[in-house]
Order: sequence, then structure tokens, then C-alpha cells
Amino acid sequence: MSSELVYPVGAFLKRAQHAYRLRVDRDLRALDLTAPQYAVLAAIQKEHGLSNADLSRVAFVKPSTMLGLISNLERADLIIRSPHPEQARVLRTALTESGTRVFEQAQEIVESIERVLCDAVGVANVPEFIKLLSRCADRLEG
Repeated sequence: MSSELVYPVGAFLKRAQHAYRLRVDRDLRALDLTAPQYAVLAAIQKEHGLSNADLSRVAFVKPSTMLGLISNLERADLIIRSPHPEQARVLRTALTESGTRVFEQAQEIVESIERVLCDAVGVANVPEFIKLLSRCADRLEG
């Protein structure tokens, strides 16, 4: 078997990921959001009380970068942080009313981009496509 790659799968995967990220950032710009900020709002909307470390994993950013993201979202009145009732050093993060409205608008934008992806793959093929991508990630991680 030749050591030469027949298909540079990683390059195509990176190209698709990069195009997706650019499109999300471009389309969310109308709401003054970035893809990582949207990911943080989505995670908070789904589960209150996530730590900064949890949020940094969801948004694919370093924990030190997450501090800036959180600060910017707080300054924009999209999230509010309050002390945990039992653990004084832990801050709980929740969406504000404004944050909920912006998140819902952003979610519509991201869902429209997801539909573009589904159309490109073929809606009937989406479950298999997701399974294959997940399998790739699992193998690379483990």
C-alpha cells in the first residue's frame, strides 16, 4: 500500500469547518455576536450554572479567552452572573431577557446555516454524515 494520501481528508474537513465558521461569524455580525459567543449563549440557555472551563470547551476557546467572552456578553447585557447560594467562589451564569431574545434570533440564523449543510449533504444522508463525523472524532480522540 502506498504511503501517499489518496484523499487529503483532513484538508477537506478543515476547509468545511473554516467555511462554516466564517459563515456563522458573518451572519451573526448583524447581532454583534461571534460564533464562540453564540456557543456560550446556547450552552447557558441549555444548562444554567456551567463553569468557565465548561463554557470554554463548548466554545472551543482557551479558558483565558473565555473570561473576555463572558465579560463582553455581560457588558452587552446578554448574560448575568450571580454568586452560587452554597459556594461563594462559584458564579452562576444565566441569560438576561435581552440575552434570550438575541439567542433566539441567533439560533434562527445558525439553523439556516445548518440547513445549507444538510442540503449540501442531502437531508436523507444527514444521520449517516453525523455518524461518520462522530466516528472520526472518536477515533482521533481515543
